[in-house]
Amino acid sequence: MKLSTLIKTAAIGSIAALALTSCAANESSAKPSDDTSTTSSLSGELIGAGASSQGSAQEAWISGFQTANEQVTVNYDPTGSGAGRETFQKGASAFAGSDRAFTVEEIEAGPFESCAADSDIVEFPAYISPIALIFNVEGVDSLKLDASTVAKIFSGKITKWNDPAIASQNSGATLPDQNIVPVHRSDKSGTTENFTDYLAAAAPADWAAGAIEEWPTDLGGEAAQGTSGVVEAVTNGVGTIGYADASRAGDLSTVEIKVGDKYVAYSPEAAAAIVDASPLEEGRSTHDLAIKIDRTSTTDGTYPIVLVSYLIGCQNYKDAAQADLVKAYFNYIVSTEGQDQAAEAAGSAPISDNLRSKVQVAIDAIK
Repeated sequence: MKLSTLIKTAAIGSIAALALTSCAANESSAKPSDDTSTTSSLSGELIGAGASSQGSAQEAWISGFQTANEQVTVNYDPTGSGAGRETFQKGASAFAGSDRAFTVEEIEAGPFESCAADSDIVEFPAYISPIALIFNVEGVDSLKLDASTVAKIFSGKITKWNDPAIASQNSGATLPDQNIVPVHRSDKSGTTENFTDYLAAAAPADWAAGAIEEWPTDLGGEAAQGTSGVVEAVTNGVGTIGYADASRAGDLSTVEIKVGDKYVAYSPEAAAAIVDASPLEEGRSTHDLAIKIDRTSTTDGTYPIVLVSYLIGCQNYKDAAQADLVKAYFNYIVSTEGQDQAAEAAGSAPISDNLRSKVQVAIDAIK
């Protein structure tokens, strides 16, 4: 399938813009990992695109990988999950980052232009992060909320900060008689899908929209572009509340979410715990490791509003040289060093050893 003029233009523009990023990364002081300390034989250019949630992590991964492989240039365009999956399908990138896996129906429909004929795709979690509920209410530093209350706030059923449903869970807090301004993403977003998947699973009676990447226009609220837009709108607004990758929460006040009989604050550890407590989705190919997050888990220490961001590639590439680059880069990302770099740069949760062993089998299958 030929690329549309729009996609070609976007891909070329993105590559040009990202060249500065990759050059800067080559000048980083990051040290190579133990198993890449010898002179690398890899060379060439590797192009990826997708989830903006992975942006800071990708910068760290690119820096470390290019330091260990000086003849390789990696460009990652954080255009968003939906755009990244489309770019990968059209063959304009060798891999994608996405805050959700491809659905089985999308995989069956195909095609994937970088992959060899009849090749399966490889998908696995590489970046795990809690999604924080951030808010800006004068005099209120933290809140405790259950799923039903969160769903009613974002669906417009609860409109005041001193509503009894909020007050009953926050004794001692001085809640103002002030309008609530829910802020949501205006763009197609994996963060939105993960957040609404939580609402749909944990509060189905109060959230009818389901798990969706695009916010329903009939629910109102304030729309903002990208994670940075949501953070800015909440920060500069009055009585605002929104959802964003926790690494971007900054100094904003955040919500503790009710899990079982307790309220749990977001943390990398709590995010990793819910992933390990969740099963793989059924009906997928051997190396398609999509996780079915258990949003209703009552396990102690788990935080259910979590973003699991995937790396996606081909099991068999048309271009063997690209296969080598993708395989090496994926191996670096899931290594202990790569995961620790992401945690330091982006506040993400390193994948567990148990998950890494499953992911390694998938990466080893790339050729």
